[in-house]
Amino acid sequence: MKKLSVIILVIAMLVTFAGCSSSSKDNDANAKDSGDKSAAATPTEIRLGYWESPNEELLVKQTGALEEAFPDAEVTWIEFQSGPDILAAIQGGSIDFSTIGTPPGTIGIANGLPYKIFYLHDVIAESEGLIVKADSGIESVADVKGKRIATVFASTSHFSLSNALKLDGLTDADVQLYDMKAPDIFAAWERGDIDGAYVWEPIKTKLLDAGGKQIISSGEVAESGAITGEFGIVSDAFSEKYPDAVKTYIDILDEATDAYKNDQENTAKLIAPGLGITEEEALISMNEIIVLSKADQTDPTYLGTTAEPGNLAQLMKDTADFLVEQKSIKSAPSVEEFQKGILTQLYD
Repeated sequence: MKKLSVIILVIAMLVTFAGCSSSSKDNDANAKDSGDKSAAATPTEIRLGYWESPNEELLVKQTGALEEAFPDAEVTWIEFQSGPDILAAIQGGSIDFSTIGTPPGTIGIANGLPYKIFYLHDVIAESEGLIVKADSGIESVADVKGKRIATVFASTSHFSLSNALKLDGLTDADVQLYDMKAPDIFAAWERGDIDGAYVWEPIKTKLLDAGGKQIISSGEVAESGAITGEFGIVSDAFSEKYPDAVKTYIDILDEATDAYKNDQENTAKLIAPGLGITEEEALISMNEIIVLSKADQTDPTYLGTTAEPGNLAQLMKDTADFLVEQKSIKSAPSVEEFQKGILTQLYD
């Protein structure tokens, strides 16, 4: 009996020890998992693509607001000159966020690239337009027939130009159309290689300062329903891993939008160097677009909500139909497919 009692005692001690050991391991594992999740919620690197646009994102860059919000992250701003370059970068995994125009952004969604739309920065109004040389003989959109006109293919400017031509019964084929990056357009203008260009700021202002005159703006084209804008995209890898970081960036953009609208002179002073223009020119450029706040995103005109999606998906579908005509994409996805590419849940 004594031997049996000793055996039972030993077994009980072993079971207790094993249970404590297992519990300790479980607690360590849970602590490790909790730590991993906590670490995963805060990025150590944020890479942003941008271009010279007089919007609130440029203000964020100039003030260092993102760097301040993520002091432990390495924040890198990478400048691009065209939408296709941005699409290649996000497909290759070299950027996490970017601003992009509605046509190239639509191309990426249509081609299944790994990103989603998280913010609509602005609606383009007067910041893009058709600028022609004073001696070109062009007095109206109809007069560009047979003329040498430059634009950035598959961009917001190209979209507006094509729709402006359509309003006058013309097509791209009626124009000697040149595909150029924005900075190259000004050089071509100075060489006398082109008669005009449909382009955005700050190149638009540079052409006007060089003796050009405006024939039509994207704001005027938009009155016919051909609306263009710039939205923010985020890679699937980043948004899935750091959803809270994306929400923080939205709040930062919202604060910048408030400053953009309510402290224009100081904002112009801050963004002018980033655009390579004077403060006076920056102020003019700022008022040529309609910047949107966080609250605006949920408006039915724009992103909307998960329960009540907005009109952005339909705008992208209309843009995609145009891109099919231009042979930029083979087919246009449905409105429902475009809706899947918009992160409305960030605003629920």
